[in-house]
Amino acid sequence: MNRIDAKFAALRARKEPAFIPFLTAGAPSLDATRQLILEFERQGADVIELGFPFSDPIADGPVIQASYTRALTTNIRVAQILDMVKALRRETRIPIVAMVSYSIVFKHTAEKFIADALAAGIDGATIPDMTAEQETALFRLGERMGFRIACFVAPTTTDHRRELLAQSAQGFIYYIAVAGITGVRDRLPDDMTANLAALRRATDKPIALGFGVSTPQQAHIVGQHADGVIVGSAIVRLIEASKDKPLPQLVATVGQFVHELAAAAKDRL
Repeated sequence: MNRIDAKFAALRARKEPAFIPFLTAGAPSLDATRQLILEFERQGADVIELGFPFSDPIADGPVIQASYTRALTTNIRVAQILDMVKALRRETRIPIVAMVSYSIVFKHTAEKFIADALAAGIDGATIPDMTAEQETALFRLGERMGFRIACFVAPTTTDHRRELLAQSAQGFIYYIAVAGITGVRDRLPDDMTANLAALRRATDKPIALGFGVSTPQQAHIVGQHADGVIVGSAIVRLIEASKDKPLPQLVATVGQFVHELAAAAKDRL
């Protein structure tokens, strides 16, 4: 069984949401990324969303965009990220989801990218700039190869398209809490609960909510309504703020924040 499916099934049996932290591969270094993933798992993370740096991200706000730029200045390559994950698999079986631009997938060809990702130990992907036409082919390919292509549903998604995505999505559905880009926000949207309920009526697949979840308090609220809580920009911002610290101190600082988020998401305040 795919590790994403197995994790959500185990958590659902315990009536517990998944906590899914995001971090950018190679920011500030691939060694730091490896150590942070291991620390995140120790601190309660259930799934890792790993950003593949790209020069023109479509859905990411300024914090994650800046982390991509910093990683790209080191000439990081997809092959290096895959090698890091492959080495990491000697130490952990935590599910890893690549957040990757379709341009990267297309450059490698979809079948080769998925095959290489699976060989390295990546279990699925979120592809924010994938079109509806590309979705159909990738969903079929992912199903055949055992690779989970999660899809995005936003507050602005039409009822018809929401139902189509709910039927096609694999692994989990990534519900975008707000229309727009990722980023730290002071409050959760007022329509979050109603929109999650509407999506729940269209699918029995796990629903993970991201975009704007920034504090333990917000993670706690989301964890009461969604099957997964995704936090990205707040974590990436703390990594950036701590980048000049010795690596063990950086890992400990960010790990403590992840611990607080995970505990709150799982109602262990």
